[in-house]
Amino acid sequence: MSPMMARISRFFGEQDMTVGKPMSRLLQFSIPLLIGNFAQQLYNTVDSIIVGKYIGDSALAAVGTSGPILNLMLVLFMGISTGASILSAQYYGAKDRSLLSRLVGTTFFLTAVSGIFMSILGFFTTPFFIGLVHPPENVSEGAIVYLRIIFAGMTGAAAYNILSGVLRGMGDSVFPLLFLVLASLINIVLDLLFVRNFSMGIAGVAYATILAQFLSGILCLLRLCRMKQTIDLNRSTLRPDRPIMRKLIQLGIPAGITSAIFSTSAIIVQNLTNAMGELTIAANVAIMRVDGFAMMPNFTFGTAATTYVGQNLGAGKRDRIRQGTREMMIIALICACVLVAGILLFGRGLISMFTNTETVIALGVRGLRWLALGYIAFAVSQVLQGVMRGVGETVVPMWISIFSTIILRMPLAYLLAIVTRSPEWPNGHPDALFSSLLISWLIAMLITVVLFRRGKWRRKVPGLYE
Repeated sequence: MSPMMARISRFFGEQDMTVGKPMSRLLQFSIPLLIGNFAQQLYNTVDSIIVGKYIGDSALAAVGTSGPILNLMLVLFMGISTGASILSAQYYGAKDRSLLSRLVGTTFFLTAVSGIFMSILGFFTTPFFIGLVHPPENVSEGAIVYLRIIFAGMTGAAAYNILSGVLRGMGDSVFPLLFLVLASLINIVLDLLFVRNFSMGIAGVAYATILAQFLSGILCLLRLCRMKQTIDLNRSTLRPDRPIMRKLIQLGIPAGITSAIFSTSAIIVQNLTNAMGELTIAANVAIMRVDGFAMMPNFTFGTAATTYVGQNLGAGKRDRIRQGTREMMIIALICACVLVAGILLFGRGLISMFTNTETVIALGVRGLRWLALGYIAFAVSQVLQGVMRGVGETVVPMWISIFSTIILRMPLAYLLAIVTRSPEWPNGHPDALFSSLLISWLIAMLITVVLFRRGKWRRKVPGLYE
């Protein structure tokens, strides 16, 4: 094999993060993952742009109203994915082929069961959850149609979220990226075809999304089946392993609860958003789509920190963990600062992609300016919490989320809405939504730093950060 082909082979294979320069390994893992997260965010963003431009602000509001409910239904997959990512990183770092193979077999089983369960549950509970957020009637009808179609195809989302977590734990961030890019391109083509050419409305957007998700999930499944140099998939491994399943669930439950807290908080705040009117809902959708891209590096570097720490802990290389933590933080802060500058400079153009309504654009730009500083704070939180998860500590990040979202953000949003009521905004000014979010991010960062430096979680790895 030529040197060039050898480099390509190493790049497209799983990454062993227990050797080489930490900065180099982290970047090599993070860049494909970041691009993959960008591609995944395109699902929702392209849906929103096409809906806003070709169907209208009411349909855009319907997609936005659906978002928090959909995210709540995805928490089961996110919990399983987190547990699988942590365990696969640790088993891969320890070079334990047997445990890694049994983990993959167990995740295949959990993917099928969780996907079917959530499809049935989501389809029948959609009207109930839409009713909880009290959207305007014209928004409610579209949201129910959109969500029911998405839930019918939930197994595809389960397959991608869970199986890509296993691949990333093994250091493979490139193939999940390629699968997502392909799926995103297909999603865009189908969106335009179904909405613009076939006039299928909001249902067409939903069908395009689930077809693309199924493709990305199937490709992840095929990728794992072909990794014979790393895992053994046979009759003995392709079945649920109870000890591994128990450990996976123990690690995943706090992460799942964390996601559920964010989603529940978003649903409750969505109720407040809906009370402010259709234009505020539409502006909030545009802001959250831009926010999704701004958050991508933070979530990416948190995932990279988890994989890096998990692999090196499994290999017993603690010095690399300390060095990698410092270098990951530097990367995250630089990236966050660049993104904040971009949002402040180009915010109006970004919001204008989703709507032609001047009031919606003005509200969107104002919201982005509120949130800008928070992205830097969130970068710090995600890296440090990613390190905690890498050593198997998923409870501390869960409690931080409970405090910052349930105890702090939600009451603060409603309080600020009350004090900003006016004849123009009888149910409160939209600033209440975004200022409360910024405050919760800043306080969560402070708590994360304190607990990282002094928390009891450090007893899991004595002397690691002494």
